[in-house]
Amino acid sequence: MQVLTPAADTGPAPQGHLTELKFSSLELPEKLLQGLSDAGFSHCTPIQSKTLPLALNGRDVAGQAQTGTGKTVAFLVALFFRLHNTGQPPAKLSGPRAVVLAPTRELAVQIHADALELSKHLPFKLGLAFGGTDYEKQRRILADGVDVLIGTPGRLIDYHKQKVFTFHHVQVLVLDEADRMFDLGFIRDIRYVLRRLPDPDRRLNMLFSATLSYRVLELAYEHMNDPELIRIEADKITVDRVRQCIYFPSNEEKIPLLITLLGQLESPRTMVFVNTRREADRLESYLEHNGIHGRAISGDVPQRKRFRMLKDFHSGELPVLIGTDVASRGLHVPDVTHVFNYDLPQDPEDYVHRIGRTARVGAFGDAISFGCEDYAISLPDIENFIGHKIPVKAIEPGSLVQIKIPPKRPRKPRSHDSRPANKHRRGERKGGRNGR
Repeated sequence: MQVLTPAADTGPAPQGHLTELKFSSLELPEKLLQGLSDAGFSHCTPIQSKTLPLALNGRDVAGQAQTGTGKTVAFLVALFFRLHNTGQPPAKLSGPRAVVLAPTRELAVQIHADALELSKHLPFKLGLAFGGTDYEKQRRILADGVDVLIGTPGRLIDYHKQKVFTFHHVQVLVLDEADRMFDLGFIRDIRYVLRRLPDPDRRLNMLFSATLSYRVLELAYEHMNDPELIRIEADKITVDRVRQCIYFPSNEEKIPLLITLLGQLESPRTMVFVNTRREADRLESYLEHNGIHGRAISGDVPQRKRFRMLKDFHSGELPVLIGTDVASRGLHVPDVTHVFNYDLPQDPEDYVHRIGRTARVGAFGDAISFGCEDYAISLPDIENFIGHKIPVKAIEPGSLVQIKIPPKRPRKPRSHDSRPANKHRRGERKGGRNGR
């Protein structure tokens, strides 16, 4: 195999988050370079500059990279380079040539959109598989044959078990946000896929994770071909570009403080993080009742509504997105200017993941936290994790706006026969135990 080395480049060195390595110096196919140029990419970020020279030479990579540092472009460039160099297959294959696994539907959709952008001048066909919607549509596309399959584990395995496609021809495997795969309980599904692929030395393997923990490394060494470990100080990169501050409101002051600050920001995109879905719904009601357009996103929101919500947030039609930590990982929304920790997270790593929604790929952003009576106890662990104290801001007397309290939502009436039925079932269970 030819060893690629970056060509000399005499152009001016970039500033900020980018390195001196240009994509044009990596001897990439012209059509791939054209896609990168169209998307506005010229210089590599640190994770790209460390992983691409390895992956383009066929080396497996296990990379520690925070979301928002350019890892998606890193593995897509390596993926398309590999498929381009191996040439078109002689006939229609029974399965994809590359598989990208993501932990969430939103992340899979975003990777697919990025892949379409970068490969628009290339001849590859892309497919998407995720749960919640478009079951038959996705099935038909995959049955027709795709070069690159991007998806979540559950739906992808469902189609595989139906023999819609096979894994026999996979030349590239990507595991994105591997630590999140563990958190969501997907590890058995991941192993199901990995054990059905060609041998590790017959494919290019790339794994990316926010942390290269023992369990992630165990997965890498078991199913990859002696991967090169690349650690970028992602937490530091993210945190250093975020202007942070914290207020210490009482519980009664939290909503008035949030509404006051949101009214002063004039921000097109703001994310507000809470610790429970119930609080997210409550906050949505208060914001809407006080003239601030905000929506709560959570796992029980129907898929079509979630996508519409994210589309409106991308476009700026929805200025405030409220979510729990489910929404803090895997969402790539450009130009989020402010992040609010309405509730401080109980896990210090979640603080970094949350504020990482702003300051994306070199931009600056603001993270405003509330150290309230319930969650201020988490602050020392957070500050120890990020390595510095968060600057404190005072609430000026009389500065908070008077808020309107939304009416309580009426409870859904219970059906006439539901209560007797429940009582009957409880009686049966009690009687059954006594009968034993």
